[in-house]
Amino acid sequence: MKRLAVYCGSKPGADPIYAEAARELGTMMARRGIELVYGGGKLGLMGVVADAVLAEGGTVIGVIPQALIDVEVAHTGCTELHPVDTMHERKAKFTQLSDAFVCLPGGIGTLDELFEAWTWNALGYHNKPFCLLNVGAFWDGLDGFMDTVMRQGFLSEDRRAQLLLAHSPEEALEKLDEAAANPSDGMIW
Repeated sequence: MKRLAVYCGSKPGADPIYAEAARELGTMMARRGIELVYGGGKLGLMGVVADAVLAEGGTVIGVIPQALIDVEVAHTGCTELHPVDTMHERKAKFTQLSDAFVCLPGGIGTLDELFEAWTWNALGYHNKPFCLLNVGAFWDGLDGFMDTVMRQGFLSEDRRAQLLLAHSPEEALEKLDEAAANPSDGMIW
């Protein structure tokens, strides 16, 4: 895994452990030579993970809509900054540039990015793995809900198993490395 897309909040969240996890993830990524692909912002968890990668001499690739650049929320320290016109273009660029995806805590944008990556995997557009970084049990509710979706017949067991869950940045990187080395064909129902 050379490049990891990190989906996360543009806010820091209510609990400081979210920023701690973002910082730890960014530091580990840079030390392992994994480049960061992210939303290009300087605010919230997005800024924390980017700053951590940069502090360790790593590469930060931001993908951000021009409208957000115009209101000055872009991170000016990115190694590369790719302006796009739409959120759809942003997500497509994330997929093009990344080998895997991890989700730190975040809001509707983070959920949108996760579910689009998972849907594109289901449709065979890519076979890249994705993982929820379950900091402070943030993703417990979603993880449980996906079990309900499976039990109710709307998601196969194999598809459900694709949504990896990790409780630390190190565990997330290990699970994604393993999954990236053994990709599924994407077409499991």
